[in-house]
Amino acid sequence: MDIFDDRPLKEECGIFGIFGHPDAAKLTYFGLYALQHRGEESAGIVISDGTQVREQRGMGLVADVFNEQSLSALQGNLAIGHVRYSTTGSSMLKNAQPFLVSHGGLALAIAHNGNLTNAHELRRGLEKKGAIFQSTMDSEIFIHLIAHGLTQGFETALIQALSQVQGAYSMLLLTQDQIIGARDPNGFRPLCLGRLNGSYVLASETCALDLVEAQYVRDIEPGEIIFINKNGLRSVKSAAKVPKSFCIFEFIYFARPDSYIFGQNVYQIRKRLGQMLAKEFQPQGDLTMPFPDSGNYAALGFAEASNIPFEMGVIRNHYVGRTFIQPSQSMRDFGVRVKLNPVRSVLKGKRVVIIEDSIIRGTTSRTRVQAVRAAGAREIHMLVSCPPHQFPCFYGIDFSTKGELIASHHSVEEIRKYLGLDGLGYLSVDGMVSATGLPESNFCLACFNGQYPVEPDTTFNKLCLER
Repeated sequence: MDIFDDRPLKEECGIFGIFGHPDAAKLTYFGLYALQHRGEESAGIVISDGTQVREQRGMGLVADVFNEQSLSALQGNLAIGHVRYSTTGSSMLKNAQPFLVSHGGLALAIAHNGNLTNAHELRRGLEKKGAIFQSTMDSEIFIHLIAHGLTQGFETALIQALSQVQGAYSMLLLTQDQIIGARDPNGFRPLCLGRLNGSYVLASETCALDLVEAQYVRDIEPGEIIFINKNGLRSVKSAAKVPKSFCIFEFIYFARPDSYIFGQNVYQIRKRLGQMLAKEFQPQGDLTMPFPDSGNYAALGFAEASNIPFEMGVIRNHYVGRTFIQPSQSMRDFGVRVKLNPVRSVLKGKRVVIIEDSIIRGTTSRTRVQAVRAAGAREIHMLVSCPPHQFPCFYGIDFSTKGELIASHHSVEEIRKYLGLDGLGYLSVDGMVSATGLPESNFCLACFNGQYPVEPDTTFNKLCLER
């Protein structure tokens, strides 16, 4: 059995924008704070007062990058912001977003969530035409495509640029006097619209609207472009008609449970995923427990439906940050134990049913199971609230190669043995989709079944599938 690394699963990224508010910078800061779970590597805000555009970007959490003084320097009534994990492009300041450029008197900033599947092909073509890239992000490709078409006017250039890119994008753009929201025709990533008094707000998730006390209006539709300026809001919809491809893993893992995405409440769906697990599996157990916080809500649903009582068998340390003091060699598995610690009095002698949202690489789950076993659990069964991840994601999640996925090379029985479990079960595709209340045709299920709604370019696809 291969040993898989235990990097946390990451998704690119969170975006927030507001038009027509005198405290645009502060509200964008709080919006990004609500979306921090979508990206912890860097944060940035670009703001305009109608004539001058200013920016601040930095590595780290939102609270590390901004303070009262820096926000006070960002004067203006329209802004966009971004929190980032790197899935395309390295983790470094030059790749932090929003990405701001000036071209022919036009200041243009972009904040992008998703991955372009034809980025390599587009970049090679632009470089052959003389384009010079400042970063390794696929987001910068949009800027170059727009710049090449500006002689026809900004709006036409933007629409033509969007017609050339393929893959996943929910994005915000800012000029001196407007913000624009756009979502790819498949609708892979979420993006919603809100109102705050007379201002318009755009955000990846509704939890960001809640924090700034904006009222949710609706989701931006797949293939829709929203222009917001002094004349109000105007919608332009793509002529391309393609099937919806909502990322179902947003419901399972990424989105905050208090958010509504794709028209559904995440908390309720996660509970229903657990209820579906109880229909498909009936393990003998004395208690149901999650590894907090990811499995909490599916575990609640499973416990209710199975009548196996819910307990917090491990406790999460909520004050974990980076430490520059390295533990001694004798402190094995320090990285896991500093975050989660078993409750021995709850676990000793018990048949434990662990509810987990996913198993991607395997190492973290294995170490956690060992800790539960060492605390005295008599039997340990694990049920996973989604099917096995067997195929790479090309649309903005950082398992972009097949070799990273334990289920791509090993059977459920082999994974059970590797994790040290007495039983292991995964939710079926039908059960997972049923829990959402939406038709299967609405979703991208490629990481489970290998059926990609939008194929990446051939060379990149072959490389990712072989690794």
